[in-house]
Amino acid sequence: MWSYSFEIPTLFIMLIILVFFFSRPRLAIYRNTLFVYMIFTETFCIIFDLTASLACNHYKVVPIWLTVVLNLLYFLFFFTRSIIMYFFTVAVLNANGPLNVFFKYIISIPYCAAVVLAITSPFTRLLFYVDENGYHAGKFYNAVYVVGFFYALLSFMYLLVYWKRINKRRGLYSMLLYNMIIITALIVRLAFPTYLLYDTFILMGIIFVFFAFLNPEYYLELRSQVFNSRALRQYMDENIGKLDCICLGIVVHRYHVVRDIYGANQTDAGLNMIGKYLKQLFPKDIIFYYRKGRYIVLLPSETDVEEYYNIIMERFLKPWKSDEAELYLTAGAVTMDLKNNKNSADVILSTLVQAMAVSGEDENKQLITVTDGDMNKVINDTEIRRSLEAAIDADEVLLYLQPLVDVNGKVVGAEALARIKDSAGNIIPPGVFIPLAEKSGRINEMGEQIFEKTCKFIELVDMKKSGIEWVNVNLSPIQFIRTDLANRYADIAKKYGIDPKRVHLEITEESMIDDSFLQRQIQAMEEKGFKFVLDDYGTGYSNLARLKKCPFINVKLDKSLVWDYDKDPGEIIPSMVYTFKNIGFSITAEGVETEQMVEKMRSIGCDYLQGYYFSKPIPAEEFVKKYMSGER
Repeated sequence: MWSYSFEIPTLFIMLIILVFFFSRPRLAIYRNTLFVYMIFTETFCIIFDLTASLACNHYKVVPIWLTVVLNLLYFLFFFTRSIIMYFFTVAVLNANGPLNVFFKYIISIPYCAAVVLAITSPFTRLLFYVDENGYHAGKFYNAVYVVGFFYALLSFMYLLVYWKRINKRRGLYSMLLYNMIIITALIVRLAFPTYLLYDTFILMGIIFVFFAFLNPEYYLELRSQVFNSRALRQYMDENIGKLDCICLGIVVHRYHVVRDIYGANQTDAGLNMIGKYLKQLFPKDIIFYYRKGRYIVLLPSETDVEEYYNIIMERFLKPWKSDEAELYLTAGAVTMDLKNNKNSADVILSTLVQAMAVSGEDENKQLITVTDGDMNKVINDTEIRRSLEAAIDADEVLLYLQPLVDVNGKVVGAEALARIKDSAGNIIPPGVFIPLAEKSGRINEMGEQIFEKTCKFIELVDMKKSGIEWVNVNLSPIQFIRTDLANRYADIAKKYGIDPKRVHLEITEESMIDDSFLQRQIQAMEEKGFKFVLDDYGTGYSNLARLKKCPFINVKLDKSLVWDYDKDPGEIIPSMVYTFKNIGFSITAEGVETEQMVEKMRSIGCDYLQGYYFSKPIPAEEFVKKYMSGER
């Protein structure tokens, strides 16, 4: 006799999950589809397990054919549930790569064999049979456990191999419990076959993964009920190369200004109104909110985007009103054709976000079309970022040096410059990779590597013999604000036995925003023995009064000033140089490229010259051979 006292409440809980899950918008991704199959299969498993057990308990009054059918259906759903739960684990782990068609066929063999065994049992009696004496287990009844354990252990094996693909610890623990519960359920069924506890355990596993991965509210902006950025990322990751749609991006102009003006609560209320409006306008299409006032709508390829753009812009001419807010907003829009686009989700989303950033600051209200050129630029930037990360991680940022000469043409110093190579071995221009390093925050590591390599260079070469007195090293504004900068750089100089006075640190006017911090930082560095140079003078907003307070030893005129003076000599630059020298600064002219520029910079009193006329930046080894070995 079977005890099914646990089965009825299990069925009711399963029905509650079904109702809740289908009452919310669901994202059409493989994981969600598998979960739908899993909960429906589990529901039918419970139903047929319960009804088949009832029929078996009352075999004297229930027709034999009905008992056979109910048991057959139960076993079919049992085997189907086993393989679906395995595929669900694979989907959560994003381990579909190995699941090519051939491999799927191999994995499906036990399932197919079990299904055939079940279907033929009414005739062969191999899995089960029913006669006038009731229900009986067949000769191969243990196939139930073989198939169940096969897929449960295979699922657990995948989890052990691919567990790092689950980003959040909560998700990892949930998947671990999910797989352990499935195995435990099979053990309990094997130990207590007459108690219908198996489905109760499976329900527990489903609840764990539901709350960890599949609660529809994790993928929704709750008030407007549009999908969020997490949903967009998963949808794009899964559907790359299969999309047949046009993306329409709507972005609120000057989002941060709007938030400052209206406050967080009113702004959020306005964004919710926009989301609900877009849902009404596009009832059959997928809408995402991608943070910071950005909405992304995926429309069929044949959609007239221009028409919808005009409708949306007309709506933005009116205020967004509700009981809790009234906002006057403007918006921009971008469009991007995703049909057969096989670029990665990172590339597509980065390109789209960059275009929306432009649209968000441009109030001309023009529909921006994302081109292949825009996407190629993002791909190129991604490759550069990858090369940058690899170079920094492997300590392979290259040290290049550019000579600094005095007015007599003698090399007396050098500027240390960072260079990195791409995957093909080509040098990436610094104007390209340095902004990326600053944006990612890795400029600190890169700058410190160059400083250390400069110290090592000074240690290994005989600078006094060659007449080179110092090497300049750049400090980005991000590096300069580090409060531990003085100690870190002093420790590195000490490590190589270098006198800090032989390393001049170059900062730009951008680092001079906060006078009090500037003074404190320079003082801390000077106490360690370092000297400072003001780089790129003429590109910022410093003035002579501020410069007089700073103990710079040298001011470098930006190449734009040097080139302008070469084209159109005037009194401003000579007067500036004269004033600087009276204050006590020596002067370096950057960007010197012709003999005429050399003569002009000499004539107005510059002390040092730097530029392509003398040399481009060259590898440190080449610099030694050219300028420190008697060769000129």
